[in-house]
Amino acid sequence: MAAMTRVRLDPAGWPFIGGALALAFVLGLAVAGWLGLVFGVLTLFFVFFFRDPDRIIRAAANDVVSPADGRVLVAGQGEAGVAPSGEWQQISIFLSPMDVHVNRVPIGGRITAVSYKRGRFLPAYHADAAGTNERSEVWIDHGGVAIVVRQIVGVLARRVVCRATVGMEVRTGDRYGVMKFGSRMDIFVPPTAELRVGVGAMVRGGETVIAVLH
Repeated sequence: MAAMTRVRLDPAGWPFIGGALALAFVLGLAVAGWLGLVFGVLTLFFVFFFRDPDRIIRAAANDVVSPADGRVLVAGQGEAGVAPSGEWQQISIFLSPMDVHVNRVPIGGRITAVSYKRGRFLPAYHADAAGTNERSEVWIDHGGVAIVVRQIVGVLARRVVCRATVGMEVRTGDRYGVMKFGSRMDIFVPPTAELRVGVGAMVRGGETVIAVLH
């Protein structure tokens, strides 16, 4: 019989889960049962949202895997005003509130830069979101080739948790952060890379190969 997939919760979710559960007990006992039920359902939603399932990483050395679950919004030449300076190919992924929001390293290497920029909170699927919303940006050196990955908050996701630090050695598929509660990720790869996904494709963090470096 196949082994069951282990699912844990991201630590960033415990304050939400604990707070909602406490309110469910207090309000349910002291005020009204239906209030306890409402916050009980909210507790279950937070458990669902912050789930962190194990993934089987089978990527080859030069494979770039999806850093998140979701739907591909952009796959092609880097968008002007969005991509870093220089020539890039861009893959953008929209995460709905129902997707796993734990983020994974797209390719192994050494982290050379980490930054955070404040901005607006447009819906993550909005055309201007990538260039104006709050976001974190991580640069990874993979054998002399730079790959850039961004966590971008949306109208519901108002905070980015980025646990990557400069100098950290990472492996493909390693967990490195989470976004709350509906958001977008942009990945930038060199123009010589071969893209493996197109607009509309559904991807899984750590498992779906979205590009191959050449």
